[in-house]
Amino acid sequence: MSLTVDIKLREQFLATAHAMSAAGLNTGTAGNVSVRIDGGMLITPSGMPPTACTPDDMVIVAGDGTASGRLAPSSEWRFHHDLYARRPEAGAILHAHAPFATSLACQRIEIPPFHYMIARFGGNTVRCARYATFGTQELSDNILAAMDGRSACLMANHGMLVFGRDLDNALDLAIEFETLCEQYWRTRQLGEPVLLSEAEMAEVVERFRWYGKPRSG
Repeated sequence: MSLTVDIKLREQFLATAHAMSAAGLNTGTAGNVSVRIDGGMLITPSGMPPTACTPDDMVIVAGDGTASGRLAPSSEWRFHHDLYARRPEAGAILHAHAPFATSLACQRIEIPPFHYMIARFGGNTVRCARYATFGTQELSDNILAAMDGRSACLMANHGMLVFGRDLDNALDLAIEFETLCEQYWRTRQLGEPVLLSEAEMAEVVERFRWYGKPRSG
């Protein structure tokens, strides 16, 4: 399948990859980002830091998994592809080796409701996907399970994953998530945090159904 992408989207896409680095979410060639397009996705290339890339280096991957472009797609293209297929509300996906999220992921910790903003990502907790080798179908399957009903997860001994409705929203959520990971890491230095109850979190989850959305009527 032959797909095309407007140059303005390519430029915005590369700017997002640069912004991930500027925000401290990634360094060097770590991590990747994708955006949904008609018939597939646009994704960062394999093994290339954003500083070495041009908009034309971004890789198109069609819905059937075939890639087009002069460079190979990120080695993690598979879980991006599978998430788009499973979650129609996902418009952009960011994967990062952010310091605090990765520290928690290496402990294989599920983040509990220590702060109400956990609900921003769809539930009472943020799960940690089981470990599997990067780039494999097993890792993608583990991520899909951890992301069930959620828009973020940790990846055991690996990093973090977030999706949003578009590139700007996904970047904002990734930064918010890394901030939550830092707060959880810091509060655990003082001891186990006091957790919010299921009833308290249920109220917050309901409020987040309309948070940040335009008023109707």
